[in-house]
Amino acid sequence: MLSAIIWQASAQIIPVPDQKQFVDSLRNEFDNGPYFGLYKDNYFTVGTTLLPGQPPSRTNSDVKFQISIAQRLTKSTLPWHTFLFLMYTQKTFWNVFEKSLPMRDLNFNPGIGISKPFFNKDRYVGKLTLLIEHESNGRDGKASRSWNRISFSGSALIDEWLMVHAKFWIPIIDGENNRDILKYAGIFQSGVTLTTPNKKFNFGLTLVKRGTWKLDFNTIFEFSWLYHKKSNQYLFVQYYNGYGESLLDYNVFHSRLRAGIVIKPKFFSEF
Repeated sequence: MLSAIIWQASAQIIPVPDQKQFVDSLRNEFDNGPYFGLYKDNYFTVGTTLLPGQPPSRTNSDVKFQISIAQRLTKSTLPWHTFLFLMYTQKTFWNVFEKSLPMRDLNFNPGIGISKPFFNKDRYVGKLTLLIEHESNGRDGKASRSWNRISFSGSALIDEWLMVHAKFWIPIIDGENNRDILKYAGIFQSGVTLTTPNKKFNFGLTLVKRGTWKLDFNTIFEFSWLYHKKSNQYLFVQYYNGYGESLLDYNVFHSRLRAGIVIKPKFFSEF
């Protein structure tokens, strides 16, 4: 009886972590993690057109790859627990099946932003980001494409298997040859990502609303398969249907299916 009373008394004074303690602990883990890492998905794919009446050929088949990195400049110690970061994404379209293997278009996308991560108990559940970014293809003359934008984005894990994301932007178009880029590349985007309980399969759908009054979207569907559970490398399939896939051909409609490999960021990807 006495031992039971002693046990109950000692049990009552054991501190139970509250929500704030959980969040602070996870934020410290986040802040003390690597400052340099991946930003968007990094992938290498090869594929061809699916447009009717255009059989696959050397001219409409290509390699597409993307390199995307970010450098955190501060911990999440700025006002409202935000942090400052730099990002850089480069997307390349490579005509490997043509003579001399020319790089058809390279899209350069640097930016600086401020982001606020959100935590709930023992997990990371999303973030909000304000980003100032530039995108151009580094070409001269009539092939030159360039624009800037101030973008607002957010992503949230609704559950461990479901993530939603959205992004809209205020454009600053300085390219003489792409004044109508919003009509094709869009004014905002939204999407959803589904992950199986075993984390092995991932399905993603992103819709980009074109800058018209019609109900028209550029559609990106992605499927990835984690072939080794201790890796962040996936087999990858991407389907793009619409305009604005590359800057050079932003006003040309494409329907492309590609497959390859993708390396994903630790938490979740930017879009």
